[in-house]
Amino acid sequence: MGKNVLILSGSPRKGGNSDLLCDQFAKGAREAGHRVEKVRVSEKKIAPCAACYYCRQSGGACARRDDMGELLQKMIDADVIVLASPVYFYSIAAQLKAVIDRTVARWLEVRDKEFYYIVTIADETDASADATLACFRGYADCVEGAREMGVIIGSGVYEPGTVADTAAMEEAYAMGKRV
Repeated sequence: MGKNVLILSGSPRKGGNSDLLCDQFAKGAREAGHRVEKVRVSEKKIAPCAACYYCRQSGGACARRDDMGELLQKMIDADVIVLASPVYFYSIAAQLKAVIDRTVARWLEVRDKEFYYIVTIADETDASADATLACFRGYADCVEGAREMGVIIGSGVYEPGTVADTAAMEEAYAMGKRV
């Protein structure tokens, strides 16, 4: 039986470069026999964490009533989580950061996950993705039993779709096949 793969596409642009790499990863993972769901985070209503800690006295329920409860359950149920984001000022897109922060409501239940990271940058230098990867890894460091399984960096891509002409597309597909 295949794994349950959850892809969190942090790109605010549908069909943006990191979103396209998510599609390639998903294609490979499906062909390998896994169940795959891609969630475009920007299409969900997810407010930032208010640090009110209502979740502590409410069994993990958040005071904010939005789409995060459903998404957090998907994260808990997943075997594999793919975090994907374009680099914005050397960090992740705000939409995905809000998701990561909101996992605090039930963070101890997000455990034993395989993590894959997909990053796209306009810069030609892969090192420009270091802070973004550090954000992803910082989150995974808080997940008990987390294992980093792979990283894709699509560099030198800015305009939507330009990643299609790079090796990162094949890398994302191949990585999905190896899940």
